[in-house]
Amino acid sequence: MDQETIQRRRWAILGVLTFSLLVVVLDNTILNVALKTIADPNQGLGATQSQLEWSINSYTLVFAGLLFTFGVIGDRLGRKRVLMGGMVVFAIASLASAYAQTPDQLIWARALMGLGGAAIMPQTLSIITNVFEPHERGRAIGIWAGAVGLAVAIGPVTGGLLLAHFWWGSVFLINVPVVVIGLLLMTFLVPESRNPLPGGLDPTGVLLSIVGLVAVSYGIIQGGERGEWLAPPVLGPIVLGLAVLALFVWHEARTEHPAFDVRLFRDPRLSAAVASIALCFFAAAGVFFFTNFYMQSVRGLSPLHAGMMVLPFAAAQLIFSPRSSTMVRRFGAKAVCTAGLLMVAAALAGYQFVDETSPLWVLGVIFFVQGAGMANVMPPATESVMSALPKEKAGAGSAINNTARQVAVALGVAVLGSVVASVYRQDLADRLAALPPEAREVATESVEGANHVGAGMGPAGQGLIDSANHAFMHGMHIASIAAAVIAFLGAMVVLKWMPGRGAAITPETGQTGDAERQERETAGVSGA
Repeated sequence: MDQETIQRRRWAILGVLTFSLLVVVLDNTILNVALKTIADPNQGLGATQSQLEWSINSYTLVFAGLLFTFGVIGDRLGRKRVLMGGMVVFAIASLASAYAQTPDQLIWARALMGLGGAAIMPQTLSIITNVFEPHERGRAIGIWAGAVGLAVAIGPVTGGLLLAHFWWGSVFLINVPVVVIGLLLMTFLVPESRNPLPGGLDPTGVLLSIVGLVAVSYGIIQGGERGEWLAPPVLGPIVLGLAVLALFVWHEARTEHPAFDVRLFRDPRLSAAVASIALCFFAAAGVFFFTNFYMQSVRGLSPLHAGMMVLPFAAAQLIFSPRSSTMVRRFGAKAVCTAGLLMVAAALAGYQFVDETSPLWVLGVIFFVQGAGMANVMPPATESVMSALPKEKAGAGSAINNTARQVAVALGVAVLGSVVASVYRQDLADRLAALPPEAREVATESVEGANHVGAGMGPAGQGLIDSANHAFMHGMHIASIAAAVIAFLGAMVVLKWMPGRGAAITPETGQTGDAERQERETAGVSGA
């Protein structure tokens, strides 16, 4: 495809790439709504809290561990080709997830979905970077990031509708038609591109990253399940994982073709932007994990109504993400990112006003503020990452951006989910002591399990249900405060280290960015 045709079709190409991105984001948002059903012993698989966490983390850990490899493979073999291959793998894994018969089968099928997602995500951003010139790239990335908000809206509502009429596996089958349509559009519209000087592969780095992240996540989830953070089965995997990750960083700093080039973080624009993305998603992902249990298990909402509750978050994303580039031009990326993270922190702190009887509109307002804040973090931070690298390294920049997000999601779910689980078990321990061992084990696993046991006890079980809901709310409040502190720290990192307006040098031209040039022209100085 010649350059003139690409430029003429650039917005249609963006539309196709955004549509293909939906399949990755849509899957996780639908799964969040289905967690309660999957945990149900009768309607679902009877998955425990830790198994539910692994159904999310098996995807995100494989996804994050392979992003850099697929970024390099796309640069070498062709981004369109790898993107389409990833879509096919994602569809096959979605079928396997839909028809899983046990929680373990679901976890493994989700890991395969992570493999497909790792091939999809970096190619979309790489192609956008190559198709759009610098003066339009910020707007294009803002629309790309806004697709996350659209998926947040479509996912829970679609999942709720499917769960109201079909079995839980239908939430994964919805991916298949999305993939088929995406593949047809890509065939005719998306141009092929590759790096003329691609880097080599780094299987050692990929292996170390996956082993380290899985070990740390396993230890954290075990800690939440056991409630004993200093026990050898908990502390051992965490220490081992951290040691492997340290070895990974050492290896990446010295290998000729690193899977994750840690030397790129010498650029403060890139490192501060990546930190803002990671801390924002760490805080938000864990909160979204347990708010679905709050809406469905504690408040008794149906999956459809729970999905509709997330619409304010999605609306905020759709409203503010495409406009973030205008805000950046006016105020600078540092100011916009800092303000966005402070809004996220305020929203997370606002969960303290949510309890068993609070009006649901309070949760809707919190979701809207959180969505508006994240909409003003992702686009400018992503643009900062991508503009810090030349177009030939778009795959590496995309992989850095998405690795930060997916690792943060995995650890956010593991850490904050474990905080909720630990507090829940500790608060409920005395209340469960009188139950038979089998019922006690079910009620200990999750608030949904306790509600199931309480419902089977008749009127006498209402006390157990009330105690379980109260214990869950206590854990949710503690976890949300921890998340708010993390988001606030992210704001301070951006405020301290992200360069101010016009401080960036664009790698394509070696010139100062638009913001600085405008400031110089205003002052009567020729923009250099």
